[in-house]
Amino acid sequence: MSEFQLIDQNVLRAAFSSAMSKMYRDEVPAYGTLMDLVAEVNVKRLAKDTSLANSLLATDGLNRISDERHGAIRVGTEAELKMVRRVFALLGMYPVGYYDLSVAGIPVHSTAFRPLGQEALSHNPFRVFTSLLRLDLINDNNLQIKAENVLAKRQIFSGAAVKLIEKAENEGGVSIPDSEHFIREILKTFKWHTQANVTHELYNKLHDAHRLIADIVSFKGPHINHLTPRTLDIDQVQDLMPSRSINPKAVIEGPPKRKCPILLRQTSFKAIEEDVDFTDVKNGKHTARFGEIEQRGAALTPKGRALYDRLLNKTRDKCTPAADGSNAQEYINTLKEVFAEFPDDWETLRNEELAYFLYQATEKNLGQTDANLTFDELIKADFIRFDPIIYEDFLPVSAAGIFQSNLGDKEAANIAQNSNQDLFENQLGAKVLDEFEHYAKIEAVSKKACLEQLQF
Repeated sequence: MSEFQLIDQNVLRAAFSSAMSKMYRDEVPAYGTLMDLVAEVNVKRLAKDTSLANSLLATDGLNRISDERHGAIRVGTEAELKMVRRVFALLGMYPVGYYDLSVAGIPVHSTAFRPLGQEALSHNPFRVFTSLLRLDLINDNNLQIKAENVLAKRQIFSGAAVKLIEKAENEGGVSIPDSEHFIREILKTFKWHTQANVTHELYNKLHDAHRLIADIVSFKGPHINHLTPRTLDIDQVQDLMPSRSINPKAVIEGPPKRKCPILLRQTSFKAIEEDVDFTDVKNGKHTARFGEIEQRGAALTPKGRALYDRLLNKTRDKCTPAADGSNAQEYINTLKEVFAEFPDDWETLRNEELAYFLYQATEKNLGQTDANLTFDELIKADFIRFDPIIYEDFLPVSAAGIFQSNLGDKEAANIAQNSNQDLFENQLGAKVLDEFEHYAKIEAVSKKACLEQLQF
């Protein structure tokens, strides 16, 4: 018999997410204001929309809403990315999807570490959007070498954290006695450090090449860039943010407002200016961390995603949102007009196989005459209910839009587009998982369980 007991990964992930939220709330007070606003809006929306509340209740999504977060970090080297992957694996979080942000002039490519499967997601859906710096996309060899030298000297995890990671891997997970120490040590990697590890001159050169490069290279580790709560009404939060002394970006990223939400809609407030001491100059300034809010809708099938991408490209061909918000209303109107082509009722989305759904048997009992009904007929006869499966991942155009709105108008210059998933997976030390496969599996498992319950 084992002398120690492993902590359940879902429990560990929930504790880690909670600890990170508390840390970030202490570091960025505006995040706390945002959390309070989102909580108020969510309560009011659930009280007004019983169908939404019932759907969330049926899919185990209601309890997770208040604790749901996604974080974002940016690492500088392959070694750092590999170690981050090992840490998140111990938290039950795995790399899903490849995101190339060079298409928007941002020198990173990314994945999202998150739980897999309905049970783990229902318990705690904590996600971390993780980006790796691509110095190869910067046209300054001398600056590349200097940045590489700085990154080579840093160790983003403490010695104690590395020992705990190695111990947990050898034991098949984090033990209960080690769990609190594990969380404390790992959190140190993601906390904000006011002491930079470069001179003010080098910081300025990195900043001139791209502000995001300066943010990644100039500090001890990959501080949490933002921590995002989930709202059930992002338009209401957007409208109310100014009343809490928070100025939102002009345009909500993602699809337009719909009766049946799809994929992901995001907004943010501008990055805060923070005090920094450089190695040679005190009382400097750095701007990178910001606040973000998201509203999650239904996960789309490949067919649905192709339609979404086509309509988004069509929208942006007609009107590209300006970083300063000067054409915000024109863009919003164009988006709404173009997306009128996308069906906006759950029945059509299911019938046309545009979205994924979770199936459950109702309390209605089958009679002898019902035994020969097809699956669709069982739904129409109210023996089976279906609810949309929540989209757990990200959208590269939206992510780039959020980044860009906090980096300024001219940050896209001189970055070559160069998507390279094979390179990223080699740097990660693992394949990124296909999001569509996982949604299809969740849907198939629910369908099978439903039919077994009905004794089909």
